[in-house]
Amino acid sequence: METRFLGRSGLKVSALGFGAGTFGGKGPLFGAWGNTDTAQARRMIDISLDAGLTFFDTADVYSDGASESILGAALKGRRDQVILSSKTGLRLGEGPNDAGASRFRLLKAVDASLQRLGTDYLDLLQLHAFDALTPVEETLSTLDGLVRAGKVRYLGVSNYAGWQLMKSLGIAERYGYTRYVANQTYYSLVGRDYEWELMPLAIDQGVGAVVWSPLGWGRLTGKLRRGQPLPATSRLHDTADIGPPMEQERLFRIIDALDVVAGETGKSIPQIAINWLLQRPTVSTVLIGARTEEQLRQNLGAIGWQLSSDQIARLDAASAVETPYPYYPYWRGHFSERSPLPVQAFPPHAGAAP
Repeated sequence: METRFLGRSGLKVSALGFGAGTFGGKGPLFGAWGNTDTAQARRMIDISLDAGLTFFDTADVYSDGASESILGAALKGRRDQVILSSKTGLRLGEGPNDAGASRFRLLKAVDASLQRLGTDYLDLLQLHAFDALTPVEETLSTLDGLVRAGKVRYLGVSNYAGWQLMKSLGIAERYGYTRYVANQTYYSLVGRDYEWELMPLAIDQGVGAVVWSPLGWGRLTGKLRRGQPLPATSRLHDTADIGPPMEQERLFRIIDALDVVAGETGKSIPQIAINWLLQRPTVSTVLIGARTEEQLRQNLGAIGWQLSSDQIARLDAASAVETPYPYYPYWRGHFSERSPLPVQAFPPHAGAAP
């Protein structure tokens, strides 16, 4: 499998990663995602490693820690074969300090994650959301200390706004703290908001995208069709109201375009949707999830081939949305001579943005 640098760092990750949100199955959200146990997880990891997928991502909040515990147990004896990533920052417990990115919370949370995962270090630690109630300096100095202590190798964020990420990068530079090199972000053909501000920021600052939900919260599985009811097995019955809103005509316009490309390539709709993401600027790895071995093998089939430039252009057009001020083309056009929108991807042979 292809490997890529994680942003402007020297760490290489597999172009596809495995998202372990399906492990555990506790609670209404994660129960809808999946309920993979340790034996099933071990089999999923076997298949992934055989395909060259070595990046595995979880979070302490996934099934109240069960995802980390199952992933750690399934990786026992082969920790050195994988890049292991987890996240913290969302509420996990009822106490006043059981959420956020304070020094108290981070030190406690990282030790708990390491224990559940059965390891003494994380290759990548990502903050699950921005904590506006804790000084950024406190958060970054604590994270820098975790890196210096050897408990964490690289740092990233998730679900940050552009100003939140840029403020953090600026403070890290000011004080010499370890910088964020990854942004775990929602990005798909049906959700292209990442491109407005976060993608240009990532190109400029060398932050690699770790893409979650590449199939748009289950909307691009190939099961949805214009004029037909939601399939009985779709998890959208439980999660549609949790995920981002979706205008139905645009959704089916995208699905129609995917159907045409599927006929041209012989690939499935999920494979095409994931392959499109792999061609996008700044994308370091795309997280695939699976409840069954068949789903996993299908998703692994998204790599090893490429959409043509014409096919990409048609998918771009079908999924296009009008961007808000100050990003929409008319306004941006007035400043394009001095402020062009960067579109280059990270080169596959270097860790820095061009």
